[in-house]
Amino acid sequence: MATIGDICMAAAINILSAFAFFVAFAILRLQPFNDRVYFPKWYLKGIRSSPTKAEGSIKKIVNLDCRTYIKFLSWMPAALKMPELELIDHAGFDSVMYIRIYLLGLKIFVPLSVLAFAVLVPVNMTGRYLEHRKELTFSDLDKLSISNIPPGSQRFWAHLIMAYVFTFWTCYSLYKEYKLIASMRLHFLASQSRRPDQFTVLVRNVPTDPDESVSEHVEHFFSVNHPNHYLTHQVVYNANNLSRIVDKRRSLQNWLDYYENKYRRKSASRPKTKTGFWGLWGTSVDAIDYYAAKIEDLLNKEAKEKERVISAPKSIMPAAFVSFKTRWGAAVCAQTQQSSNPTLWLTEWAPEPRDVYWPNLAIPFVELTIRRLLMAVSLFFLTFFFMFPIAIVQSLANLESIEKVLPFLKPVIEIPTIKSFIQGFLPGIALKIFLIILPTILMTMSKIEGFTSLSSLERRSAGKYYLFILVNVFLGSIITGTAFQNLNVFLHESASEVPVTVGVSIPMKATFFITYIMVDGWAGVAAEILRLKPLIVFHLKNAFLVKTERDREQAMDPGSLDFATAEPRIQLYFLLGLVYSVVTPFFLPFIVIFFGLSYLVFRHQIINVYNQEYESGAAFWPDVQRRVITALIIAQLLLMGLISTMHAANSTPLLLVLPVLTIWFHFYCKHRFEPAFVKFPLQDAMVKDTLERAIEPNFNLKAYLQDAYIHPVFRKDEFGQPLAMDDEENVLVPTKRNSRMNTPGESRRGSDIEDADK
Repeated sequence: MATIGDICMAAAINILSAFAFFVAFAILRLQPFNDRVYFPKWYLKGIRSSPTKAEGSIKKIVNLDCRTYIKFLSWMPAALKMPELELIDHAGFDSVMYIRIYLLGLKIFVPLSVLAFAVLVPVNMTGRYLEHRKELTFSDLDKLSISNIPPGSQRFWAHLIMAYVFTFWTCYSLYKEYKLIASMRLHFLASQSRRPDQFTVLVRNVPTDPDESVSEHVEHFFSVNHPNHYLTHQVVYNANNLSRIVDKRRSLQNWLDYYENKYRRKSASRPKTKTGFWGLWGTSVDAIDYYAAKIEDLLNKEAKEKERVISAPKSIMPAAFVSFKTRWGAAVCAQTQQSSNPTLWLTEWAPEPRDVYWPNLAIPFVELTIRRLLMAVSLFFLTFFFMFPIAIVQSLANLESIEKVLPFLKPVIEIPTIKSFIQGFLPGIALKIFLIILPTILMTMSKIEGFTSLSSLERRSAGKYYLFILVNVFLGSIITGTAFQNLNVFLHESASEVPVTVGVSIPMKATFFITYIMVDGWAGVAAEILRLKPLIVFHLKNAFLVKTERDREQAMDPGSLDFATAEPRIQLYFLLGLVYSVVTPFFLPFIVIFFGLSYLVFRHQIINVYNQEYESGAAFWPDVQRRVITALIIAQLLLMGLISTMHAANSTPLLLVLPVLTIWFHFYCKHRFEPAFVKFPLQDAMVKDTLERAIEPNFNLKAYLQDAYIHPVFRKDEFGQPLAMDDEENVLVPTKRNSRMNTPGESRRGSDIEDADK
């Protein structure tokens, strides 16, 4: 079992690592040739220019101003200076609400830490129970936990009371934050400038019609059922193969630009290239002619594929982006059932154009249920089989216990330096490595499920990742660790003593999670600001792959906050903090340091680095709330099970009330605040529409929306858009249909055609 000395050694290693990262960042960010790596957001906004344009070759590479090195930590106060409203305008609403998750952690755990150290630590220290249990493996650190309280002691009343206090404070903090975020979201949506998604609805599962194409059917349906508000629409094409051709052509165009620029600078001889892989082998040819010919061939293929996609009925999916004349009309359509058959004409708010994940729009709607069922089964097996490497990692955290099974390792394990290093540092870093490959797998599974926006893909992947972390990292670590740690006791004691042993041993896993927090939450967060991987990749690309200014911009691209992996990791810290707040109060300062350091670092990152890819209006916040509530309930149930093994019969029934109250609180918040994240109030829509008509009465909304949701591979003039009808001048709805089966109202034009045919 890791001792306080082991924890101190691990803390020293990680504190020194974090400080080294901060110092390295402070030096590297001041160098002119790194400016695009550490301040890319300002370049993308066109506000910052490259300092490498300064006179003198040395000044282009190294900052020679010694005064700038003195204030090497000046970035910390600078990250906190920008007001929140200005930060929203600069970084985006999603990014600012994301870092408020860290702020929520501070609001919850700082008061909990103060109360726990003032009340529970003295109660646990004076329990002195573990001193009389020589058969258990424990350390001085465990004497500060609930394991040090004798079974049946009246001291458990202190833990019961603090469990109620911690629950009420956590729920109060969640309520205030949910209320604030919901209010800020509505204000943000109401104050936003005009955007295509405010007027547009995504319609899926459009029924087939024998007499009309999908485009005609959509126009007819919405002209009949939304006659005063329907404006225009854009059908969805399966252009995935065309996208691959376009991507390949753009890549070759980049090479052509590079060789043409090279020829202009050195016109003595035309550049050469080889036809093999990456130009490394094969026949040597004229580079400009070679790539020009390849591009010409791809342009011909692209033109044929475009013609096929536009004309082939099978390339047109039973889905469309339908735009309305007002936000009010779009809100009514998106939030109501369109047909008596609830499986047809399914409507939802369209994601903003940047947020659309185009490949999944080509998936037939009928496949989605099967895809999601298969992915659910796959997730179950992935979660289950990942328990084996977790078990191996946990064995590293309990080497003293492994000595009982593998005694030949004892001479090596007993070397003090090796023992402290392995127990204090290795388990956390090993678990971190296991989790690196997981997000890519989970994102691929979410894409297979068929979600149509990047934001929904990230939220879905985050849900999978959280479930995985909950089962494997948390529950798997406790269960597996307990079995290895007390194997000898389980084999030699009576069955009635096993629950007591498990109950006492669960708090002892706090030492493993403390080491994980220090590796991942301290040094890991500090490494985030250093951006070592992007720094190396940028300079490698700049040296070997950057051929044009467009290449340099792509090499500099910082990406956006990785919500799919970052948010579940934050939730792990919420879970650990809530579970161990009553059980092992010594745990809480490590959690507080993580949230404080993360808030500072990521506030700096969204100001200077990350460029928000899309704007969802913090649609993820209900998931954040739900997972913190889940963590709170798990903490209550584990505390209930732990105290029940310690013969605290009087206090255990009172703990049953806490999960019930917490579940009631969850449903109250869900009904009170969640509608603000899934629906748009008609009142707000009408106010914004009225104000906009008064300010811009002659604005051409149809021209504004005409090309908003065209697939990126198509140019603007390559689509024949369906004409919207002027409702004041046309009262008839054109249709080629002979049947009225899918038309709720009369189709006079259809009747006229039938009469004429007769």
